[in-house]
Amino acid sequence: MTLLLTETDVRAIITMPLAMAALEESFQRLADGAAIVHSRQRLHLPGSSFLHYMAAGDAVSGYIGMKIYTTSREGARFLVPLIRAQSGEWLALIEANYVGQVRTGAASGVATRIMAREDARTVAIIGTGLQARTQLEAISLARMLERIRVFGRDPERRERFAKEMAERLGVPVSVAPSAEEAVKGADIVVTSTNSAQPVLDGRWLRPGMHINAIGSNYAHKAELDAEAVLRADIIAADSVEQAKIEAGDLIQAFGKDVSRWQNVRELSGIVAGKSAGRSSSSQITLFKSCGVATEDIAVAGRIYEIAKERGIGREIPMWERE
Repeated sequence: MTLLLTETDVRAIITMPLAMAALEESFQRLADGAAIVHSRQRLHLPGSSFLHYMAAGDAVSGYIGMKIYTTSREGARFLVPLIRAQSGEWLALIEANYVGQVRTGAASGVATRIMAREDARTVAIIGTGLQARTQLEAISLARMLERIRVFGRDPERRERFAKEMAERLGVPVSVAPSAEEAVKGADIVVTSTNSAQPVLDGRWLRPGMHINAIGSNYAHKAELDAEAVLRADIIAADSVEQAKIEAGDLIQAFGKDVSRWQNVRELSGIVAGKSAGRSSSSQITLFKSCGVATEDIAVAGRIYEIAKERGIGREIPMWERE
């Protein structure tokens, strides 16, 4: 029997601390070679929706699986099939819209914990969508925040976002009149947009800042201009291999100088202590989040285990013998 878990089921189980702990373990296993990941692939028929898929396996948890989703003008639909590696048994089918939001936030939370200055207290966020919410939630767990500034294109939407997040996090959230004003004086900067053009100008950066760039995962899109990328002293990605395919921020900044990729570090290596992270309070650090399947499988595995413990979800027969 396969356990079907809906978005409602997932929301009843998942928490940001749970997701961040699961991701830290998954990054450690990536660094140790106990986990493997396949980069995202995309299939598109002209005039039709996009099909996206990415896979991973974890020898310690014993799970393999993938995230598969479609995007179209009607929106996005995400699914994670979770499989027991040893037997090939399909353990669960998990509706994964919210899983994606939380694990993306959790990845930035982990990156912030190990890359931002210890005394970082002020966050600037550009973007007010669903991903922006989980970004702030995770970062608030990684650092003791004192203030947040937000900028988004829609004035009414950013006002609502500021009020909602201030109530949720218990941290003052103010609205900035521009992205530049939001970034001014910030310790941590988050770009969480669907913009194809840069929303963060490298001239705004100051020594000691940490940046989480999470919005762009197409080679032709970039939330950061080239100067912002090239000013970073330390650049980490959740998968360098995947970043070379779809991290437009880095691809466009590096151009034909492929030697620059040698300076991009795996976040998993920093988590495991195998690569150096921040070594000075004046360094500018950058985490380029692509979103990799190990993150989805790690969180999905915990959701499945808790669902079984609590009796959540619906068992469905698949490949059952008569």
